[in-house]
Amino acid sequence: MGKLLIFGYGNPGRGDDALGPELVARMAQLQLADVECQNDMQLQVEHVTDLAGCDRVLFIDADMSCAEPFCLSVISAVKDDSYTSHAMNPGALLHAYRKVYGRDAPPAHLLRIRGYDFALGDPLSDRASSHLDEATRLVMELHAKWQRQCREECLINA
Repeated sequence: MGKLLIFGYGNPGRGDDALGPELVARMAQLQLADVECQNDMQLQVEHVTDLAGCDRVLFIDADMSCAEPFCLSVISAVKDDSYTSHAMNPGALLHAYRKVYGRDAPPAHLLRIRGYDFALGDPLSDRASSHLDEATRLVMELHAKWQRQCREECLINA
């Protein structure tokens, strides 16, 4: 089976910014053998090592401007200057992976969950909590779909 890395990032102390880590925590509770769950407050160049050995990556972040309840997009490696700052975006991390390992990173998606309240000390808002529930269902469906695809590919290549 293909290994899926679910990587959520955001600050749990800033209200809805905790959406990524919260979804990762939910997935980690399921203890799926083919899923690795990681989270951090922000993406950094050191996280290229987390991508190694994975067949697919799903980044999860809160977003105050995406459509409700969430937006899912395919992402690819993009060279930018975020690697020189304190935090990176997922495309820059994929680019760093290519530079470090000399090959493309695994296929990756970014799930942005709509949030509203990001002030220090805010709890997760009710609307964002509802979006988190919907996003959790989506991730479960995506996991099942990707595992079916992986099984089919294994049968074709056998």
